[in-house]
Amino acid sequence: MLRFVLRRLLSLLPLLLIVSVAVFLVLRLGRGDPALDYLRLSQIPPTEAALAHARTELGLDRPLATQYLDWLTGVLRGDFGTSWATHRPVLDELLYFLPATLQLAGAALMLTILAGVPLGVLAALTRDRWPDQLTRLFAFVGVSIPNFWLAFLLILLFAVKLDWLPPMGRGGIEHLILPTIATALMSTSINLRLMRASVLGQMGERHLPFARARGLSEPAVIGRHVVRNALIAPLTAIGLHVGELIGGAMVVEIVFGWPGVGRYVLQAISNRDFPVLQGFILVMTAVFVLCNLAVDIAYAWLDPRIRFQEMRP
Repeated sequence: MLRFVLRRLLSLLPLLLIVSVAVFLVLRLGRGDPALDYLRLSQIPPTEAALAHARTELGLDRPLATQYLDWLTGVLRGDFGTSWATHRPVLDELLYFLPATLQLAGAALMLTILAGVPLGVLAALTRDRWPDQLTRLFAFVGVSIPNFWLAFLLILLFAVKLDWLPPMGRGGIEHLILPTIATALMSTSINLRLMRASVLGQMGERHLPFARARGLSEPAVIGRHVVRNALIAPLTAIGLHVGELIGGAMVVEIVFGWPGVGRYVLQAISNRDFPVLQGFILVMTAVFVLCNLAVDIAYAWLDPRIRFQEMRP
């Protein structure tokens, strides 16, 4: 298993390198002059002398490959550059805002798993009866409502009308409930559908009558031979949901005044703050690929055949 994890970790390095090249080139090849943006954010009049000084200070007068290697060397040392807007280290600012976003996305991911999987199993085991129809209606509504619109509805109902939960801000568990529901509802609904379909597929497998013939109880058959094998499909979706939940959290946290990285990055986009955008995309890519690595490890745990196939020369 350790060898499997190490091989997966090594395979991530080329991916991160390709992403770093793509991010750097896309930002540099866009329209506009980064030196002009730097002067605007620094509130310096854009004279010819000031532009030439800014290009030299930012290294923009050097070849593109040299700029990239300097930036990559700094990243490997933990130096993501300095924000042109705030003149503070990018890594320090990301580490200040990112935990709130990851807390919200992590809570949404937990809700997606803890609600989507059991509801999917329940719907499959009660196929075409009222619990199945109710969960299918829930899934249909869940995938139909945009998260920002659901956030406004939750604030209106639970904060304004009922006064049960705070409408915005970050604090105790009560501040986390509404943003988590708004972020997780669509992913939960998708996971519910996948789990239902996967369980129904597993219940038609030919090995189940043999398991019952060996004297296994029905809960044991469902738990060991149906639900465990059915987890592969929703687990695949969870790897994809990570990016969706982080992106959704960045939208929802603006509605709820959640002090995450969403507003910070939106300001960086409007300001064309290149160091912040480069650092943010690279960090989020690392978070995404590490979450997918965790999903791959869970694959290998659930189905040893995947692990053995990976170990073949």
